[in-house]
This record gives sequence, C-alpha cells and structure tokens, in this order.
Amino acid sequence: MEKEIHPILKGIIPLIDGIAATFGKNCEVVLHEINGSKKSIVAIHNGHVTGRSLGSPMLDIGIKALTKDDNVSDILNYSNKSSNGHILKSSTMFIKDENNNIIGCLCINIDISQFVVAQKALEELVHTNLDAEVSLEDTVSNNINDVLTNIVAQTLEATGKPVVYMNKEEKVSVVKKLNDQGAFLIKGAIDYVAKILCVSRYTVYNYLDEIRINE
Repeated sequence: MEKEIHPILKGIIPLIDGIAATFGKNCEVVLHEINGSKKSIVAIHNGHVTGRSLGSPMLDIGIKALTKDDNVSDILNYSNKSSNGHILKSSTMFIKDENNNIIGCLCINIDISQFVVAQKALEELVHTNLDAEVSLEDTVSNNINDVLTNIVAQTLEATGKPVVYMNKEEKVSVVKKLNDQGAFLIKGAIDYVAKILCVSRYTVYNYLDEIRINE
C-alpha cells in the first residue's frame, strides 16, 4: 500500500480480508480513499464480484452521495447489479477523520444471485402471477422511457430468475413476451433489452427472427 494513505484507513485494511474470509468468495470488500477529487480503491478482496482492482474508481452511488451534502449518511443494504448481470446486496459506509472530514469508505458487495433463485423456488409469498399480462395501455406514464423500463422490469420479475442464470431459450422467451406487448415499437428498445439481457443488439434481432419463423 502507498505510504500516503491516511493512518485511519491503514488501520482498517486488515479488516478487509477478515470480512471477505468470513462471508466467502461471493463477498467483495472494498476500501476507498477519498482525498479531494481522488476516490479510488486502496484495498480490495474478491474483486472478481464486480471486476474491479486496486486503483479502480468509486461506483456512482457513492460519488452521488458525496455530492449531496457534507452530512452524508451510510447507505446500507441496497440492491445493486454487476456489469455481468449478477444481483448484489451492497452497503457503503463512510469513514471520517478526527475533524469529521470524510476520508474514505468501506463497501461490501455480496453476490446474492443464487439466493434469489432459491427464494423464488422456496417462498410462495414472493411469487408473482405468471399469467398477468403487461401492456402499454395498462402502463400509466408520461415518459416513454419509463414505459419501456417498467415493461422490461415486470417481464423479468415474472420469470423468477436473474438474467445471469438464464439460458438462450429463456432469454428468447423474454424477448417474445416483450415483443407481444409491443415493447420493440419504442425507440431504443432493442439496445436497452440487449443491455439488460447481457447480449448484443444483433442477438436480440436474431431472437426476434427466430420467434417470427416459429410463429
């Protein structure tokens, strides 16, 4: 570690490996240094969870919290998502010096994708009505982007499975349901759905061609 790291942060570094070891390989623990415009990782364990390493920048949620006011509060147990589609349970805790200035933050990101699958399988109370139809006419929104976001979110929720665990057939099924609801009539829908399903826009077009041939 670099010598100029604040001594309070240096004292926290030994905790990083301990927390990660306690919760296992799906738990990423990160220590950020915040020094003026510098907001980078100075210690990390299990960085494969989000694909980050030493020197990587802070995620947007932490940066946005810092820009709101000086009395920023810890952000605990919020839902997050990795770039590869994994579902994360995260907490961001800000660290202050003796003068109450924020000098860093400790972040914990746990990949809970497997638990979400188990929850859907074991708890009937979190089950959604798979027969419910979502249509553009039933969605009240003045913003067409909100309409698309809501349709995609509700369609994915009805599947009961995180995108990261979907096979091709399940993704094709999602695209078919979206197509049946007219989602692809909305400008930008192809690119948005491709991003959510972690595939290319050309793959979405191929799915649509496959659906039309089968119909």
